[in-house]
Amino acid sequence: MAILKILSYGNPLLRQKSKEVGKISKKIRILIENMLDTMYAANGVGLAAPQVGENLRIFVIDVSKENEPYNPLVFVNPKIIKKSGAICVKEGCLSFPEAYVNVRRYSDVLVKALDINGRPFVMEAKGGELLAYAIQHENDHLDGILFIDHSRNIFEATEALNKNNLPQIEEDRLIKEDELEEQILANEALNKANDEERQ
Repeated sequence: MAILKILSYGNPLLRQKSKEVGKISKKIRILIENMLDTMYAANGVGLAAPQVGENLRIFVIDVSKENEPYNPLVFVNPKIIKKSGAICVKEGCLSFPEAYVNVRRYSDVLVKALDINGRPFVMEAKGGELLAYAIQHENDHLDGILFIDHSRNIFEATEALNKNNLPQIEEDRLIKEDELEEQILANEALNKANDEERQ
């Protein structure tokens, strides 16, 4: 299989909305296999088709740990049908080499999609686990949304981009997530209170 070129932040293709896959043809299967090979070669957790220049609603994820066998997950035409809870996570992206930023995410998601053979499935990821925010991160790519659009702190995001010689943050694309931010702040205050009680 082939290792594909991963587009970097600033490439306009990363901001396009992707098209639904009509049929999972041999060509689509080869693209998926190549995306998995590319993700593993780059030590990534997830990769979306737009990141390799393909305007299609496909992403792949593998959240297995270093000492575990590969467990590739394929999502074709995914739809997040339920989301709840709130977490702050430090995220990176293969299109933003070495840049990490604190972002807001839902802690629980339910997603439906097709697998590599065109079979429908539903998957739940809960409790703020890596899979939950990886699904949200990759699904965003299919709508031209990037992880920095969910930044909690614009100054931190700007610094991370500057440090890695990446283009400036597009302030008009920042997503207002007041409800999520409130939940995250409430969770942080609760955790702090619990920590103080334990001391």
